[in-house]
Amino acid sequence: MTNVTIIGAQWGDEGKGKVVDWLASRADIVVRFQGGHNAGHTLVVGNQTYKLSLLPSGLVRGKLGIIGNGVVIDPVALLAEIDRVAAQGLPVTPDTLRIADNAPLILPLHAALDSARETARGERKIGTTGRGIGPAYEDKVARRAIRVCDLAEPDTLSAKLDELLLHHNTLLAGLGAPTFEKAALLESLLQLAPKLLPFAEPVWERLAAAKLAGKRILFEGAQAVMLDVDHGTYPFVTSSNTVAGTAASGSGVGPDAVGRVLGIAKAYCTRVGSGPFPTELHDATGQLLGERGHEFGTVTGRKRRCGWFDAAMVRQAVKVGGINGLALTKLDVLDGFAELKICVGYAIHGQTYRHLPAGMAAQAAALPVYETLEGWSHSTRGARSWAELPAAAIKYVKRIEELVEAPVTLLSTSPERDDTILVQDPFAN
Repeated sequence: MTNVTIIGAQWGDEGKGKVVDWLASRADIVVRFQGGHNAGHTLVVGNQTYKLSLLPSGLVRGKLGIIGNGVVIDPVALLAEIDRVAAQGLPVTPDTLRIADNAPLILPLHAALDSARETARGERKIGTTGRGIGPAYEDKVARRAIRVCDLAEPDTLSAKLDELLLHHNTLLAGLGAPTFEKAALLESLLQLAPKLLPFAEPVWERLAAAKLAGKRILFEGAQAVMLDVDHGTYPFVTSSNTVAGTAASGSGVGPDAVGRVLGIAKAYCTRVGSGPFPTELHDATGQLLGERGHEFGTVTGRKRRCGWFDAAMVRQAVKVGGINGLALTKLDVLDGFAELKICVGYAIHGQTYRHLPAGMAAQAAALPVYETLEGWSHSTRGARSWAELPAAAIKYVKRIEELVEAPVTLLSTSPERDDTILVQDPFAN
């Protein structure tokens, strides 16, 4: 058996939580390897709905969860999330959750800087969640981040805060925002230390031992390929690499451990926040997709922009993201449409492109080139085999496979865990 890595193949919100939950029942360990608490996965298990931001989804299935070094951790948000799921009957302890001791922390000053910058940008906002993820990653790269392991060393913590405040207070003051006092920050971190440190360890050692023992590891990505800081619609992206290769660097394992890569894509397309969206629909059809798909962000509650499936974009995500197969979600949302459209390329200033160019102006000018397919009137909701699907729905899925140049290995037909058509077992060699 092989390991599996799950990443988003669009702009996030593709339903990764359900797929991770579905596959976690066959894994031994589930690892979150990048992002912060700006990401969110919704899991529906029986009569319980879990909304997770930092916790690996496998915890819901009783699997060991690991937060890797590639994640930026807001300790207050993490502890609040642990308390929230505990109140739902899911206790999280150091026996079920391990955290990389070299993972960077998000502090209140990061969120303050994030919000102050967005305010200063005015109409040129990037559309961040304002939760400090970007500034925390900046500190990591600039080698001034406070990491989980620093909580065990008060002198290190104090010295690092001096450097952090020298940088951040200068920026905050320049933006006209309130600055921070060292004493209050230091005291809050020292109070958090005994709550967080019991979860901390060099998780790379645990993962190396698991690999040697032949354990199945499921690597869980946040956001999606088109929000990757290198390969996405820059600068309207997240602040981390979201492609499958990050599962290795963000967890402390070799690239051979990443295993089979499953890309998650909706049967249509959505995006939260600012940035280009060539297939976005501003009409009644877009409104209907949003209503039927309950398109609101798990973390922010922001309304998602909706549009037709963009095969050109997903093909790009397949290539740069390292995707071996697609998990197509929310097929049932398309039930009842007389016709469906799939974007097969873009018209930009009189030229046709099969990919979305890197330039901001080119992306903003991209107009979708559509192919129209027949819709279906019968319901696909809850289907668990190909035989239960209308012929037009099967044709739609097959056409997507051809256009994105990757097979659909899993098809989701409702939020329920078992309403899934498995074409190929991702854990099989």
